[in-house]
Amino acid sequence: MAELSGKTLGQFFLDRVAERGDAVALREKDFGIWQSVTWNQYLEHVRRFALGLKALGLKRGDHLAIISENCREWLYADIATICLGGVTVGVYPTSPYPEVHYVVKHSDSRFVVCEDQEQTDKILEVIDDLPEVVKIIVMDMKGLRRYGRERIMSFAEVEALGAELERKEPELFQRELDQGKPEDVGIMVYTSGTTGPPKGAMISHTNVEAMTAATAQAIGASSGDTVVSYLPLCHVAERIFSLFLPLYLGSTVNFAENVGTIQADLREIGPTVFLGVPRIWEKLQSSILIKIKDSTPLKRRIFKRCLAIGHQAAERRLNRLPLGPALTLAWWAAYWAMLRALQNYVGLRRVRFCFSAAATISPDVLRFFHDLGIRVKEGYGMTESTGLSFIHMGEDIRMGTVGKPIPGVEFKLAPDGELLKRGQSVFVGYYKNPEATANTIIDGWLHTGDVAELTPEGHLRIVDRKKDLIITSGGKNISPSEIENALKVSPYINEAIVVGDGRNYLAALIQIDFENVGKWATDNRIPYTNFKNLAQHPRVQALIKEEVEQVNARFARVENIRKFKLLDKALDHDDDELTATMKVRRANINKKFSAEIEEIYGGRG
Repeated sequence: MAELSGKTLGQFFLDRVAERGDAVALREKDFGIWQSVTWNQYLEHVRRFALGLKALGLKRGDHLAIISENCREWLYADIATICLGGVTVGVYPTSPYPEVHYVVKHSDSRFVVCEDQEQTDKILEVIDDLPEVVKIIVMDMKGLRRYGRERIMSFAEVEALGAELERKEPELFQRELDQGKPEDVGIMVYTSGTTGPPKGAMISHTNVEAMTAATAQAIGASSGDTVVSYLPLCHVAERIFSLFLPLYLGSTVNFAENVGTIQADLREIGPTVFLGVPRIWEKLQSSILIKIKDSTPLKRRIFKRCLAIGHQAAERRLNRLPLGPALTLAWWAAYWAMLRALQNYVGLRRVRFCFSAAATISPDVLRFFHDLGIRVKEGYGMTESTGLSFIHMGEDIRMGTVGKPIPGVEFKLAPDGELLKRGQSVFVGYYKNPEATANTIIDGWLHTGDVAELTPEGHLRIVDRKKDLIITSGGKNISPSEIENALKVSPYINEAIVVGDGRNYLAALIQIDFENVGKWATDNRIPYTNFKNLAQHPRVQALIKEEVEQVNARFARVENIRKFKLLDKALDHDDDELTATMKVRRANINKKFSAEIEEIYGGRG
């Protein structure tokens, strides 16, 4: 990997503005119409907001929290703060107020940027216990007319304040930006908190450049790429594609309306680069399978035949073998008959590079998209290494692995199989938690907490989280995530939690996919009123049993799910069952559903 430039994010930003100027940097829908922001306009907003913060008293090293869905103002506030030498702290907009309170207070944020009244209320609910907060800045002031304005002001007012300061001191923004050093902390990302309170990972400009330069090289990204921004911007994975790579290369960011409309937005945007978390890929696959199931018998036969041809072609490509004339002809026939339409349906026909990251995914799901001609790769990273660190590169794709390290990342496996990493992308440490930092970075190596294996071809396979491995009463070590991912391939299963630590067999708590199971019930004339009523229906229990048995057939006897329990409700972030990134909080689940687990193993019901 080439030597780093030593620039800060703010300096990269000015470079792109000088280079791209009137080219489109951001696109966002406003009342159904796409609005474009050029790089020059981008800078104008950032400069004015930064100087507005300066006028309000933001100092170098101060923290600013942002609670909002993805939008242009999120990025304006983010870069503006960084240019002033401040540190931005993203807060999940789906977080209930106790979580918002924890992050804003723990981070010592002096300013909070809120999207609207809903997010503002979360801060005001606990404002008496946030002594550091001096100003709440609101993007959309609708509904706040009667609120006291001592601490609240609009985003537009801050920009106006900045414009006024710019007239008085036109060189101030540049002077502030020039003071930045590459070793300065620029952003703080809070971990998802699956095992305890979230920790604030401090990430420097050097960390960001090291990871971004290596990622750009590994995926062949360029200024001509377009990306869709839809995952929470406070997550480091989304920050890579909505902030880091665009500032490094000049690519265009398109904001999806929301996660719920992502498939329609993908069709409209047609991105060339796309990151999907496992749940998104599972949902896209499920939507295709349900759509085909509802089609005519002729279409189902065509789909089955085209997918079979796609499977043969994918098998040859994955093994780096030529297709041959006959298969090439068959592939193009299948493409024009059905596969092209399905690529358009999920909005990924134009995609040049797409991958799955943030959690493990079933190889079957990835293989399904390869059969459609969408060559999804798998990547691996973590907040503490500024995001991405392993990925499939070029044509070197091995299902069930996360590929090879990106340039600049060294790794080794500890005696117990734990993955250790080091390089310039490894974070500075945890904010106000030197003990956790010392336990995570030992002798220069980042201890990931993930157990991994290396394949003969040099690809890394993530087995599971070290703390999540199940040891049965017979002493067998089992990775629950592999079985859970296989179960979630079913369009009828939304979530699965395998249990059995210290027991003599495995069992599972299963959450049905309410939409798909509901449709199945309607098609089969099964009446139901709500989630609980549907999950408790004997025919739904039988449906899920069939899905579980299909998965069991693929695993060794000791890894089979002998019994399962359908949950009466959907797992919820507000109920502390899921993290903001929709990862299961296993410890909380085991405690909360202990009665259901005991019922399984007690033989009752």
